[in-house]
Amino acid sequence: MKKTLLLLSALSIAAFTVKAQDTVKTTGDAPLVIYGSVDTYYKYDFANQGHSQIPTSFAGDHNSISVGMIDLGLKKKVGKAAFVGEMSFGPRNDQSIPNAGYHIQNLYVSYDLTDKLSLTAGYMGTFIGYEVISPAANFNYSTSYLFTNGPFQNAGFKATYTFSDKVSLMAGIFNNKWNYYSSFNADNSAAGDVSSFGAQLTVTPVKGWTAYLNLITGSYSGTEFDLTTAYQITDAFKLGLNAATFAAPNKSGGFSGVALYPQYAVSKAVTLGVRGEYFKNKSASGTAPSLPAPGESVTGLTFTANIKAGPLTFIPEIRVDHGSKNGFIVTDPTGVVAPYQVGFYNKSANPTQSAAQFLLAAVYSF
Repeated sequence: MKKTLLLLSALSIAAFTVKAQDTVKTTGDAPLVIYGSVDTYYKYDFANQGHSQIPTSFAGDHNSISVGMIDLGLKKKVGKAAFVGEMSFGPRNDQSIPNAGYHIQNLYVSYDLTDKLSLTAGYMGTFIGYEVISPAANFNYSTSYLFTNGPFQNAGFKATYTFSDKVSLMAGIFNNKWNYYSSFNADNSAAGDVSSFGAQLTVTPVKGWTAYLNLITGSYSGTEFDLTTAYQITDAFKLGLNAATFAAPNKSGGFSGVALYPQYAVSKAVTLGVRGEYFKNKSASGTAPSLPAPGESVTGLTFTANIKAGPLTFIPEIRVDHGSKNGFIVTDPTGVVAPYQVGFYNKSANPTQSAAQFLLAAVYSF
């Protein structure tokens, strides 16, 4: 009798445990997903001027083995509710957020109202552009002029509606200043406002091809129209494109440009690619040192390989940029900024139209 009772008790406990596990799977805790990357690099500028001449974002050290950042993200979804929190530490982090001490790259929550409509609020990596901050998500380790001059993050509230597996639309309102956790007032006398509007139309015409038509506009940060698309034409060949135009507030200039990203996988472990970019600074005058100079343009060619060894990717890269003019003096007609010199320089420290660099990076993704 005792054995029978013990057996029945054991079967009851087992059944309850299975039922509890099924309940957890359907209505309880989902796994907490941890992801991120670690990266380091060496870069040499062939003009050997003691610094990196090409002024796009990140990896600015010359003739040095340097660190990028450690990126650590957490995400979880239970039922219809989800969150994403992503933090990073290192020079790449410090150059991509408004306050290096906070280390926040993404911090937002979302909720699925229906199977087709979702709402998201918080601080989010921008929906504009082809390249992103995390080196693990980029093919090239160096970044484009389009990436450097566009937004990195946008804080706000957005709604995304999925019409079908081929078309979706996002629309939202965002803080008036790009890349800031909170809205911004120019004289710091009061809070700013949530006055920027953003939208993204996503279209997948055929399998392997996705295109994003993007817009962000506001009276404080300006207006940018952006097209980002990538087409996996064959198993080995992928072609990406980014084109954008930006108008600064109060007709104070802007930029336009286009970048092409052909990539070919020669094996499962090795992919070769080129980034070809044309970028024009439409500003008539400058208020800070920049390249290209106001009213000038630059063309860049970046030859990159991705060599994979499990989660580790080695990225050798050669980049050559060519400006429309030699270095020259730029003055700000408002008198706010003292005259400064922009442009590339050769080994003799004389102005020239071209700059070249070699880079070798290692990125570990998890």
